[in-house]
Amino acid sequence: MDLTPDFFQQTSKVFTVAELTRQIRGTLETKFGAVWVQGEISNYRPQPSGHRYFTLKDQRAAISCVIFRNTLPPDAPPVADGAQVQVYGNVTVFEARGQYQLNVQILQTRGAGLLQAKFEALKRKLEAEGLFDPGRKRDLPKFPRRIGIVTSPSGAAIRDMLNVLRRRAPNVEVLINPVRVQGIGAAAEIATAIKELARPDGAWEPLDLIVITRGGGSIEDLWEFNEEIVARAIFHSALPVVSAVGHEIDFTIADFVADLRAPTPSAAAELIVPDAAELVRRVNELENCLQKFLRNFLQQGLTRLRFLSERTLARELMQRMRDAQQRIDLTSESLRRRLKQFVTEARAALSTRAQSLKSHDPKRELTLCRTRTIDLQRRIVAQTPRLLQNARQRFQRVEEILRVLGPEATLRRGYSITTDAAGKVIQTVAAAQPKSKIRTRVTDGEFESEVLNRPN
Repeated sequence: MDLTPDFFQQTSKVFTVAELTRQIRGTLETKFGAVWVQGEISNYRPQPSGHRYFTLKDQRAAISCVIFRNTLPPDAPPVADGAQVQVYGNVTVFEARGQYQLNVQILQTRGAGLLQAKFEALKRKLEAEGLFDPGRKRDLPKFPRRIGIVTSPSGAAIRDMLNVLRRRAPNVEVLINPVRVQGIGAAAEIATAIKELARPDGAWEPLDLIVITRGGGSIEDLWEFNEEIVARAIFHSALPVVSAVGHEIDFTIADFVADLRAPTPSAAAELIVPDAAELVRRVNELENCLQKFLRNFLQQGLTRLRFLSERTLARELMQRMRDAQQRIDLTSESLRRRLKQFVTEARAALSTRAQSLKSHDPKRELTLCRTRTIDLQRRIVAQTPRLLQNARQRFQRVEEILRVLGPEATLRRGYSITTDAAGKVIQTVAAAQPKSKIRTRVTDGEFESEVLNRPN
């Protein structure tokens, strides 16, 4: 702290920044102390340390809040963007940033905020219509030549993207369609810009893809990218659309509809274009491999040529002749071996057939046939009288049976046989027609008669 003369040659006190901030902090903490405040949570950011940061806001103002680790009880209501809450805490100043804030000690929920509820309702509606369907999302071109960007020309997002694009792909052309990214009417401008870039009217060459982007902020700051008109413009775009809105923890409806969501504008630039330096490195690596392969190929060719040139034609011909002679010797030996085997097998087959012929001598077979014929003749001569005698005996037995049971025997016992004029035996009265001639046979002869009538 210095004592310096002021403009009027009077001595006044000059504060350092830390001193002034500390005095302001003391005044605020003394003036307000612990207070109850109600509003809507936005920009909620939990940290790995366990501390949680968010903004408490209403329609006119906002205040930064912090919940230090282990401050709230385990059964405290969950903290999320859009929640209407009442908090109790101390008003203080974060000296490192010169920012006043509220150290929250008690948190009571009052239900979901209007913007968050509107966000969830629109999300459910568009999801039911299929605008978020992963199957309709298109792949980005691997090597885009012209990129269209919809954003504010004065925002930090476009500067970050252009820096990354110039570093990774300096030959890629970028067409910026400037729009407002916040405020009333900004959503309509964003939707119109997407349609203009997707269907050019000849003012510029066709693009390969479109990027919509802006920096981070609260849900109110990013709300234009949650409007239905923007979502449907992305859905109906003829070109792939990349959404790079806000920071990694920020999500908008545009992120769900877009073909690709990038966590930040810089990440979007890295995702949509390949790294030119990496491509050059890879090309150089392939070039070196190709050159190495060609050198090895040429070296092998020279080695073979040198080896062939060192051998004389005479030595080559002599070696070929010796190889041919050796092959002839091997072939001759193989032929002799096969011929000897063939002769041996032929002799064995001839011997087998000779033995077979000896066992089937025609003279021997003829003698056997003659012997069988003589034996058969002898058996026939011996059998004929006996067969005739047996036949005579059977005939006599049949004759005796006929003598006893034949018609003649029946007639001798007093029976007669009557036939019609045709000689057919009359067995019933109906067979004798009136006025017809019939013949009756008895034991000592036959006589004729005429049928006068027959009983009914």
